Amino acid sequence: MQFSDKRNTGRWILIFASFLIISLILWNTYTFFQIFKNEERLKMNLLAKAQKTLINADENTDVELPLQIFNNNTSIPVILTENDSIINTINIDEAIVKNKSKAMDFLSQLKKENDPIIIEYAPNKFQKWYYGNSALLNKLKYYPIALLLIIVLFSALIYYFYRSTKIATQNKLWAGMAKETAHQIGTPLSSLIGWVEILKTENIDESTTIEIEKDIDRLQTITDRFSKIGSEPVLEKSNIIEETLQTYNYLQSRFSKQIEFSFESPNSEIYTMLNPTLHSWTIENLIKNAIDAMKGKGKIVVSIEEDALYVRINVTDTGSGIPKNQFNTIFEPGFTTKKRGWGLGLSLTKRIVKEYHKGSIKVLQSEIGKGTTMQVKYSKI
Repeated sequence: MQFSDKRNTGRWILIFASFLIISLILWNTYTFFQIFKNEERLKMNLLAKAQKTLINADENTDVELPLQIFNNNTSIPVILTENDSIINTINIDEAIVKNKSKAMDFLSQLKKENDPIIIEYAPNKFQKWYYGNSALLNKLKYYPIALLLIIVLFSALIYYFYRSTKIATQNKLWAGMAKETAHQIGTPLSSLIGWVEILKTENIDESTTIEIEKDIDRLQTITDRFSKIGSEPVLEKSNIIEETLQTYNYLQSRFSKQIEFSFESPNSEIYTMLNPTLHSWTIENLIKNAIDAMKGKGKIVVSIEEDALYVRINVTDTGSGIPKNQFNTIFEPGFTTKKRGWGLGLSLTKRIVKEYHKGSIKVLQSEIGKGTTMQVKYSKI
């Protein structure tokens, strides 16, 4: 519990630090933008004063500095107006200047960007200088967006790397646990087989040894499952109706009569590439989850349907149902609604279907209080 709390605290600290860093970057960018904007306005004030000097110049006026100020402005677009008429332009495309309509539209755009600078070059004679942002200032305006995009992409890359590493670690852990479980079960299983052979030589009711052998076969099946989940299983051409029916019949004979079982399938055989042992595990997990959802009482329908390309296995129950926001969550490792459970059943089922058989599994439909239909889909051959 303490470890979990510390980890959650660390996450919140990381989130807060990230938010603080982003906020500081945005604030500094905004500050720089305002500084550059003020500097450009100072530059335009100098340009307006230079214009006033040139208008009022005579033969004794030194116009070298005003002209130099004019020549130094190579980036800020300017429109000079008098009595609402355009009398001069600076750093504006000729195609706009020559087209009166475009020039007026461009002037409206400049009016939105900055307040005009007004100069009185003679008594009651005024000119207005409308100017826009330079290319550098416009780039700086979009810099925070680009920076945020980079941060988002970098965060997504870290998350993807972390998730991939976590999944790889989980897969190795599962494979190791599966192989170890198969190994641990194998030793007492071999001993049990020997004891059964001894019992057969004694005067023991034959039905007793037959039932023990059934349970031993069951343990061998479980061992085989765990050994295959820890390595790449071999797929073979199989009749999916027959393989599904075998598991269905086994489970039907071992559960309470309060559960009504029903099996529906086409009359013809349907072939697909399967590992029979792991497919049996898939069907068993789905049926057992359905029984748990019904609390041991209700109706289960296992139906098989096909089209030209795919075969679908539907397992329908009359249980408690699944909320829509949990349709994907139920397949995540560790998720369970039971008081006692590891939450690995459906996660393993998804891995068997998706990774080993290249199929898909999903909650086809579910309604709270009425039941759920789970669907597994495989490609036909």
